[in-house]
Amino acid sequence: MSAARNLDRVDADARRCRGRPHLGLTTEWTRHVTSQPIEATDDHDIRADPAGRSEASPNASDMCNRFERVPTAAINDVLRSRGLITQTLPPHINGLAPSMRVAGIAFTIKGAKSLELDNEMSERAAMLEAIHEDAVCVWDTSGDDESAQWGEVMTMAAKRAGCRGAIVDGGVRDTDKVLRQDFPVFCRYRTSNGMLGRFRMTAYQVPIRIGVVVVQPGDVLVGDIDGVIVVPRRLAVDTLIAAERIVASEVEIKEMIAAGATPKEVVERGGYF
Repeated sequence: MSAARNLDRVDADARRCRGRPHLGLTTEWTRHVTSQPIEATDDHDIRADPAGRSEASPNASDMCNRFERVPTAAINDVLRSRGLITQTLPPHINGLAPSMRVAGIAFTIKGAKSLELDNEMSERAAMLEAIHEDAVCVWDTSGDDESAQWGEVMTMAAKRAGCRGAIVDGGVRDTDKVLRQDFPVFCRYRTSNGMLGRFRMTAYQVPIRIGVVVVQPGDVLVGDIDGVIVVPRRLAVDTLIAAERIVASEVEIKEMIAAGATPKEVVERGGYF
């Protein structure tokens, strides 16, 4: 079964889970999905790289490693050229440290303010056990402004599952202990408030919305000092290769400027600013 068909089945399973308070996809299934090659947007598995060579579509781990080396600005330029101008998460979501970078496959989590306590911890544990390798946990908190959805112990559990980072449209606590684990976390605020009795997860591996951006399970998220951007999974490989081309071309542009070329000359030679 192709990766694209696998991911279509993820969507179908996620739709069935919507409305069932805490059920998500099985760990076995999500691990299977992320072990498959990520396909390009047409029927070909061979793509041209910036040097004119050919390459097979990368698997999830290779793709994430490459995305992590590409600035979000270059990815943004590629998506803008395809008419996708609203793929960045709100600018108040930033890394706990300016040097943090992350790229991974969206493992989506949805929740909201709640005073309910019944089965809360068991549901939280089930979600953590469903996290797949190369995931980035991304939280839609329904605008919560009080609780920390991420912390030290959750970081430890996610790392053991092969998770690459967390992006939280909400809060983080145990910040110093999270930072010691060398695990990239992007969030809106910091607080000592835990979730229990204040906030409750309602679903995972379902479509979520942060700001104006809809994030689907399986999309690619990339974060750096300029914020977080969402790449639709069907465009992931083509976007990666095009962004790598931009990075390579900017080396030449900077060399022209360093050599004394005027801005007009740079543009005449195909450069840009």
